[in-house]
Amino acid sequence: MSVRNIKESEFDSAVASGKVIVDFWATWCGPCKMQGALLESKLVPEHPEVEVLKVNVDEEPALAARFGVMSIPTLLLYRDGKLVDQIVGLTKPDEIIAKLG
Repeated sequence: MSVRNIKESEFDSAVASGKVIVDFWATWCGPCKMQGALLESKLVPEHPEVEVLKVNVDEEPALAARFGVMSIPTLLLYRDGKLVDQIVGLTKPDEIIAKLG
């Protein structure tokens, strides 16, 4: 699939179906940049069935607060609209896919 930035107004419909990873990040966060690069270069090409959504916590603070995001990067893993796991910190793509199922 793809990697795209989303706003709070799009969130619920964006995670409603399929396998979705929501990446909470910020432009000033070094580990976030590394996580984003891993998602784009490794996970997306190897797992086209997974959609990656990015939420900039500086631009969408209410959405970050909604999920209690206190540290970044934070990944929320959704399967068919249900939150199945949350990962805080830099994580390898194979570990993410294992938790996503």
